[in-house]
Amino acid sequence: MTTKRELAEGDKAPDFSAEAVGGASPRVALSDFAGKTVVLYFYPKDDTPGCTTEACDFRDSERILTDRGIVVLGVSKDSPASHEKFRKKYGLPFPLLSDPDGKICEAYGVIKEKTMYGVKRLGIDRSTFVIGPDGRILRVFRGVKVAGHVSAVMAAIEKEK
Repeated sequence: MTTKRELAEGDKAPDFSAEAVGGASPRVALSDFAGKTVVLYFYPKDDTPGCTTEACDFRDSERILTDRGIVVLGVSKDSPASHEKFRKKYGLPFPLLSDPDGKICEAYGVIKEKTMYGVKRLGIDRSTFVIGPDGRILRVFRGVKVAGHVSAVMAAIEKEK
Protein backbone atom coordinates (compact mmCIF):
# COMPACT_ATOMS: atom_id res chain seq x y z
CA MET A 1 0.00 0.00 0.00
CA THR A 2 1.41 3.38 -1.00
CA THR A 3 0.86 6.42 1.12
CA LYS A 4 0.00 9.55 -0.82
CA ARG A 5 2.45 12.36 -0.12
CA GLU A 6 0.87 15.44 1.47
CA LEU A 7 0.89 18.62 -0.56
CA ALA A 8 3.72 20.91 0.43
CA GLU A 9 4.91 24.42 -0.23
CA GLY A 10 6.16 24.71 -3.79
CA ASP A 11 3.81 22.02 -5.15
CA LYS A 12 1.40 22.83 -7.94
CA ALA A 13 -2.05 23.28 -6.38
CA PRO A 14 -4.57 20.74 -7.69
CA ASP A 15 -7.16 22.41 -9.91
CA PHE A 16 -10.80 21.75 -9.19
CA SER A 17 -14.27 22.85 -10.17
CA ALA A 18 -17.07 23.09 -7.61
CA GLU A 19 -20.52 24.52 -7.08
CA ALA A 20 -20.10 27.92 -5.47
CA VAL A 21 -22.42 29.99 -3.32
CA GLY A 22 -21.72 33.70 -3.24
CA GLY A 23 -19.46 34.06 -6.21
CA ALA A 24 -19.91 35.73 -9.56
CA SER A 25 -20.55 32.31 -11.06
CA PRO A 26 -22.45 29.23 -9.85
CA ARG A 27 -19.30 27.14 -10.43
CA VAL A 28 -15.76 28.04 -9.51
CA ALA A 29 -12.48 26.51 -10.65
CA LEU A 30 -9.11 27.29 -9.14
CA SER A 31 -7.88 28.07 -12.65
CA ASP A 32 -10.41 30.95 -12.75
CA PHE A 33 -8.04 32.82 -10.44
CA ALA A 34 -4.78 32.37 -12.37
CA GLY A 35 -2.56 35.37 -11.73
CA LYS A 36 -4.06 36.00 -8.27
CA THR A 37 -3.15 34.84 -4.81
CA VAL A 38 -5.84 32.51 -3.42
CA VAL A 39 -6.50 31.61 0.20
CA LEU A 40 -8.24 28.24 0.03
CA TYR A 41 -9.48 27.24 3.45
CA PHE A 42 -11.13 23.96 4.38
CA TYR A 43 -13.47 23.78 7.35
CA PRO A 44 -15.57 20.95 8.83
CA LYS A 45 -19.14 22.29 9.04
CA ASP A 46 -21.24 25.38 8.37
CA ASP A 47 -22.57 27.30 11.36
CA THR A 48 -20.58 25.50 14.04
CA PRO A 49 -18.64 27.55 16.62
CA GLY A 50 -15.08 27.20 15.29
CA CYS A 51 -16.10 27.35 11.64
CA THR A 52 -18.22 30.43 12.25
CA THR A 53 -15.38 32.21 14.07
CA GLU A 54 -12.93 31.37 11.28
CA ALA A 55 -15.33 32.49 8.52
CA CYS A 56 -16.12 35.74 10.36
CA ASP A 57 -12.40 36.42 10.87
CA PHE A 58 -11.87 36.06 7.10
CA ARG A 59 -14.95 38.26 6.57
CA ASP A 60 -13.56 40.94 8.88
CA SER A 61 -10.23 40.92 7.01
CA GLU A 62 -11.81 40.74 3.56
CA ARG A 63 -11.22 44.38 2.62
CA ILE A 64 -7.52 44.16 3.44
CA LEU A 65 -7.23 40.92 1.47
CA THR A 66 -9.14 42.12 -1.59
CA ASP A 67 -7.22 45.42 -1.60
CA ARG A 68 -4.11 43.25 -2.04
CA GLY A 69 -5.78 41.25 -4.84
CA ILE A 70 -6.21 38.14 -2.69
CA VAL A 71 -9.18 35.83 -3.24
CA VAL A 72 -10.66 33.86 -0.32
CA LEU A 73 -12.50 30.58 -0.96
CA GLY A 74 -14.01 28.42 1.79
CA VAL A 75 -14.57 24.70 1.20
CA SER A 76 -16.58 22.13 3.13
CA LYS A 77 -18.68 19.09 2.30
CA ASP A 78 -21.89 20.98 3.17
CA SER A 79 -24.59 21.47 0.55
CA PRO A 80 -25.07 24.70 -1.42
CA ALA A 81 -28.30 25.32 0.56
CA SER A 82 -26.39 25.06 3.85
CA HIS A 83 -23.68 27.38 2.49
CA GLU A 84 -26.30 29.93 1.43
CA LYS A 85 -27.85 30.03 4.92
CA PHE A 86 -24.38 30.29 6.50
CA ARG A 87 -23.29 33.12 4.16
CA LYS A 88 -26.48 35.11 4.70
CA LYS A 89 -26.53 34.64 8.47
CA TYR A 90 -22.98 35.99 8.89
CA GLY A 91 -22.65 38.28 5.86
CA LEU A 92 -19.78 36.32 4.35
CA PRO A 93 -18.53 38.19 1.26
CA PHE A 94 -16.49 35.38 -0.31
CA PRO A 95 -17.60 32.21 -2.11
CA LEU A 96 -18.18 28.98 -0.24
CA LEU A 97 -17.59 25.86 -2.30
CA SER A 98 -19.58 22.68 -1.89
CA ASP A 99 -17.55 19.47 -2.02
CA PRO A 100 -20.18 16.81 -1.17
CA ASP A 101 -18.18 13.90 -2.60
CA GLY A 102 -14.96 15.09 -0.95
CA LYS A 103 -12.91 15.14 -4.16
CA ILE A 104 -11.37 18.56 -3.47
CA CYS A 105 -10.74 17.57 0.15
CA GLU A 106 -9.02 14.37 -1.02
CA ALA A 107 -6.91 16.23 -3.59
CA TYR A 108 -5.64 18.55 -0.85
CA GLY A 109 -5.25 15.77 1.73
CA VAL A 110 -7.49 17.31 4.37
CA ILE A 111 -9.61 14.24 5.18
CA LYS A 112 -8.30 12.79 8.44
CA GLU A 113 -9.47 10.37 11.07
CA LYS A 114 -10.93 12.25 14.02
CA THR A 115 -12.26 11.11 17.37
CA MET A 116 -15.30 12.78 18.86
CA TYR A 117 -16.92 11.46 22.02
CA GLY A 118 -14.89 8.29 21.65
CA VAL A 119 -16.11 7.62 18.11
CA LYS A 120 -13.60 7.57 15.26
CA ARG A 121 -14.70 8.93 11.90
CA LEU A 122 -13.24 10.62 8.87
CA GLY A 123 -13.67 14.38 8.65
CA ILE A 124 -12.12 17.57 7.38
CA ASP A 125 -8.96 18.64 9.20
CA ARG A 126 -9.19 22.45 9.34
CA SER A 127 -6.51 23.49 6.84
CA THR A 128 -5.58 26.49 4.71
CA PHE A 129 -3.53 26.71 1.53
CA VAL A 130 -2.14 29.99 0.23
CA ILE A 131 -1.76 29.58 -3.52
CA GLY A 132 0.38 32.00 -5.49
CA PRO A 133 -0.45 33.69 -8.79
CA ASP A 134 1.52 30.95 -10.61
CA GLY A 135 -0.68 28.20 -9.11
CA ARG A 136 1.98 26.95 -6.71
CA ILE A 137 1.36 26.49 -3.00
CA LEU A 138 3.10 29.24 -1.07
CA ARG A 139 2.06 28.20 2.45
CA VAL A 140 0.26 25.29 4.08
CA PHE A 141 -1.51 25.49 7.43
CA ARG A 142 -2.74 22.12 8.76
CA GLY A 143 -4.55 21.33 12.00
CA VAL A 144 -5.49 24.98 12.24
CA LYS A 145 -6.44 26.50 15.57
CA VAL A 146 -8.97 29.23 14.85
CA ALA A 147 -7.65 31.91 17.22
CA GLY A 148 -5.09 34.03 15.36
CA HIS A 149 -5.27 31.95 12.18
CA VAL A 150 -6.34 34.71 9.78
CA SER A 151 -3.60 36.98 11.15
CA ALA A 152 -1.05 34.20 10.55
CA VAL A 153 -2.31 33.75 6.99
CA MET A 154 -2.06 37.48 6.32
CA ALA A 155 1.46 37.62 7.80
CA ALA A 156 2.54 34.71 5.58
CA ILE A 157 1.16 36.48 2.51
CA GLU A 158 2.98 39.70 3.40
CA LYS A 159 6.20 37.74 3.87
CA GLU A 160 5.88 36.30 0.34
CA LYS A 161 5.61 39.72 -1.29
